[in-house]
Amino acid sequence: MKRMLGLSCLLAVIALHPFSAAQAGPEQGGHEIEVWAGGGHSVPGGTSRTGIFDVGLRYGWVITGLHLPSFLRGRFEYVVDAEPAYLIFQPANTAYGVGFNPFGLKWNFERRGRFSPYLELSGGTLFSNHNVPTYTNDVNFTSAAALGTHVLGPKYNWSIEVRYLHISNAGLGNLNPGLNTVQVRLGVGRFWKKK
Repeated sequence: MKRMLGLSCLLAVIALHPFSAAQAGPEQGGHEIEVWAGGGHSVPGGTSRTGIFDVGLRYGWVITGLHLPSFLRGRFEYVVDAEPAYLIFQPANTAYGVGFNPFGLKWNFERRGRFSPYLELSGGTLFSNHNVPTYTNDVNFTSAAALGTHVLGPKYNWSIEVRYLHISNAGLGNLNPGLNTVQVRLGVGRFWKKK
């Protein structure tokens, strides 16, 4: 918790530092690349006493220009995530896994100064060396919803988000209690558009 507070303070300092110019942010026809890390703990509605830490790489395509009125105004982006490091800390063991999220729908709200807030829905698969949760299955499906913001810098951007993640074997095993977590995810990345 202290580390997350420290990282949040660092992000705030970076956001308020007067850079000469910031990236344009998400633009129609543009792309995003990001490296991220996140972690969190289980919440009611599934298996308890479980923590998760994961690291991933994201690639995105900004599909549309600005749409919708007022505070909803933004751009649609399609994203995919590869997760080469997934640690699930369960009471019985620590499972190591890899994940792939080929389905990511991201709504980038219109930029507000150096901040580019977003809302995201995503889904994919998780393969682990132990059953997750215990006594269930080592192949699972993931679905998530996230709310966050990019803090745009001159070349790179930072992102911070809160993510609700659901892990379920969708009936592949005899038991399917599911696992629900709330995570904080931090990333560093870049938006660019070919000229």
